[in-house]
Amino acid sequence: MMEQAAVTRQTFDDVMVPNYSPATMIPIRGLGSRVWDQIGNEYIDFTGGIAVNGLGHAHPELVRVIQAQSEKIWHVGNGYTNEPVLRLARGLTQATFAEKAFFCNSGLEANEAALKLARRYATDHAIARNGVQKSEIIAFYNSFHGRSLFTVSVGGQAKYTEGFGPLPQDIKHLHYNNLAAVAASISEKTCAVIVEPVQGEGGVMPADPLFLKGLRQLCDKSGALLIFDEVQTGMGRTGFLYAYMHYGVVPDILTTAKALGNGFPIGGLLTTSKIAASFSPGTHGCTYGGNFLAATVAGRVLELINTKDILDGVKARHERFITGLEAINARHGVFAKFRGMGLLLGAVLNPAFSGKAKDIVDAAQNVGLMLLVAGPDVIRFAPPLNIPEVDIDEGLALFERVVNTVSLSNKVC
Repeated sequence: MMEQAAVTRQTFDDVMVPNYSPATMIPIRGLGSRVWDQIGNEYIDFTGGIAVNGLGHAHPELVRVIQAQSEKIWHVGNGYTNEPVLRLARGLTQATFAEKAFFCNSGLEANEAALKLARRYATDHAIARNGVQKSEIIAFYNSFHGRSLFTVSVGGQAKYTEGFGPLPQDIKHLHYNNLAAVAASISEKTCAVIVEPVQGEGGVMPADPLFLKGLRQLCDKSGALLIFDEVQTGMGRTGFLYAYMHYGVVPDILTTAKALGNGFPIGGLLTTSKIAASFSPGTHGCTYGGNFLAATVAGRVLELINTKDILDGVKARHERFITGLEAINARHGVFAKFRGMGLLLGAVLNPAFSGKAKDIVDAAQNVGLMLLVAGPDVIRFAPPLNIPEVDIDEGLALFERVVNTVSLSNKVC
């Protein structure tokens, strides 16, 4: 066997398409909420793989089940079904409003499927609406639903669509949490309203409860489907299995991914039997969706996360984070406010520190802490749901070191 050449961060620039700009360090091992890089540096992980690793790195039970399944069978194609995916679908439908499930590989694919299903459903039921062309999708500025041409067009951030035109049509963007704007715009032409219960990439912005309740009422009145994009908020992230449960607003379609596989790629769509009927054989598909390995991991993730201990633990850890962040801010005054739900939190920078979110993330890496941004002015925290309290406290101590440096630097300037 030939010896493999060493790889470094420079290797990325040499061989990879430059659509990412990754960190200088290369992680090679993780355990729980800790990560180690190529040269042995240790980090506390407050990113959770961008809200993916809900149970942390190398969870022993997930390692066990994927090893066991890998020795049996991996893939047969969707001309057949398999036991793990049927157990997963049954588990999700029993735990949620849904009656039917569809599986794919990512949140992007789940949202693509949801939007296609909404338009197909509208087409199937056109006669009941006197033949009105019902294809319009209402979405919201600063939302994020994926990077396909369709989903990136639905997402309300122009920077992600520049240079990719012509874009899919019949998509209308309105301001998040502005119910009056939706009431003025929704009509018989609207087939769906898609919304994140908490905008993740858009700055960790929770929805106003009255906004979501109002969307439900407006969709019912106009015959539009209400789609909740819970790719980032799902699987316990907010302290509930899905965020719709916190708000008490039931969508028609829910999309899920990220933490569903704890790092193994899987996405899903949940809906009712009536709506699901519009995806008759041949209308939609996914080669790898719901394969043996992904479904096995996701099934065990669901069992582990959907427990009182984990979900209540998320709420308790939320309070620990907020208390710690507020104490840091009382000493340094860098942040205007903290927002979010559960363990999806955003620290919003004061105007005096505008645009410095990425600088803080980069500086944190240098002291052994992994952080995220949510735009240029928001630091995002999305650690494992089961992160030990000692790691929260140690990570916040490292965070304060960075915040202190930024604060002092700003004063000198």
